Amino acid sequence: MLTTTRADYGLLYWLLREIEGDPELELMLAVTGTHLSAEFGSTVREIEKDGFTVRRRMEILLSSDSRLAMTKAMGLALLASGDALAEDRPDIVVVLGDRFEIVPVALAAVVQGIPVAHLHGGETSQGALDEYFRHAVTKLATFHFPATEVYRRRILQMGELSDATFNYGAPGLDHIYRGELLDRQALTEALGRPLIRPTALITYHPVTGEIEGSSAASLAALLEALDAFDGLDVVFTKANADSQGRSINAHLAEWCRQRSHRAQLHDNLGQRVYLSCLRHLDVMIGNSSSGLLEAPSFELPVVNIGTRQEGRLAAVNVISVDNDFEAIRAGIEQALSAAFRESLKGLKNPYDRYADGTASHRIKERLKKIPLDHPLKKRFVSAPFAESACEEAVCSKTL
Repeated sequence: MLTTTRADYGLLYWLLREIEGDPELELMLAVTGTHLSAEFGSTVREIEKDGFTVRRRMEILLSSDSRLAMTKAMGLALLASGDALAEDRPDIVVVLGDRFEIVPVALAAVVQGIPVAHLHGGETSQGALDEYFRHAVTKLATFHFPATEVYRRRILQMGELSDATFNYGAPGLDHIYRGELLDRQALTEALGRPLIRPTALITYHPVTGEIEGSSAASLAALLEALDAFDGLDVVFTKANADSQGRSINAHLAEWCRQRSHRAQLHDNLGQRVYLSCLRHLDVMIGNSSSGLLEAPSFELPVVNIGTRQEGRLAAVNVISVDNDFEAIRAGIEQALSAAFRESLKGLKNPYDRYADGTASHRIKERLKKIPLDHPLKKRFVSAPFAESACEEAVCSKTL
């Protein structure tokens, strides 16, 4: 299995536990991306602290904030994963999501004849390059574990096999049922600040699908909007390692330094503290997928800014706004209103299919049933309407 960031590790945690605890399976854990970067909190230490053995550390990130650096990192990932797969020869490679780091790993696995299982495929995030990466991995993968029925159907629309595409819900939500979250006092101690005033959890990532500079303008609008709510305390988590991510983090650090009475920036909160923030804080703001994926389980209002998550399935807790000052300000005002919070009571998370914390177990059991005694062969399943349209086009041209 591969983990690249704090985010996908949190989503994979209980699946890692399931595989590690099954005597019929062997876990080979490869770690790369921001896990190995001191700048992003060296979160590989959290993985080891949780008791997992890291078999492979693949250093790929450059100390740069450009698209060229991302491209070079992908090249390094291809080289590193090629060597690792050739030496370890796993029976299957499991990857999650849409990060640029997983595309070369999936490519290397296909070239070496190792099947790929992909989690959280079929989703959309039209404002980010992740949109390309995710669907590319879907076509490289043999087995699919989407998080909703809508996404399962989308994968089938892409020509994948129905008997290799399984919807068990989002495995990261197992934390809510199987983990022990902090109470409010313990969270106060973990954050190092009193939770007396209304408090926002904010994660703002680069919008890589838009032109250079757009993320800086959107961030400026967000910070201006936050200045309009001086009574709102702010807990930031750092942006990811995409192009412009380091620039965003530098701006956040300076903004928080000037407003240390109400704002703080964290390299990494860890899954337990992060989910505890979703449980106890008053609003989530930014453009992270966790606002759509995990926040609904806590009936937490979310102000989703801009196009980064455009097209992704969202519950009614999500207030989507344009990335300008007035729209963000109005969204925050709505999210903080007692009436909006009251309207979310009883909300069902669309990513939590069984609502019992068994998604990871179900995925693990399915992985165990995958036959490994036949050569890797990719098939494309054409939908009937597509075949008819194709035949009509051929006939028209022939006539």
